[in-house]
Amino acid sequence: MTLRWSCLLFFNLLCFLLFAWDKRNARRGQRRLAEKTLHLATLPGAAPGAWAAMGLLRHKTRKAAFWGVTLGLTLLQGAVLYFAWPYLPAPL
Repeated sequence: MTLRWSCLLFFNLLCFLLFAWDKRNARRGQRRLAEKTLHLATLPGAAPGAWAAMGLLRHKTRKAAFWGVTLGLTLLQGAVLYFAWPYLPAPL
């Protein structure tokens, strides 16, 4: 596996785990992570991890503003990937 895919996997797993941790803290009535922290975790290519956590854990699904920011980050990541794809080196 290339370094690029390893990093993407790491960031998506980290994002998913942060969402899971926040969900656990919410159920227990403990201190929560800031939404800004969850969005920053989503920023480095981890939109699939964020959407997976939102769907599987049913976390942050009622907050339209959170959905909007997550959707915006997803579209931003898609645009970056679309425009950067021709310049990425071919896999070996």
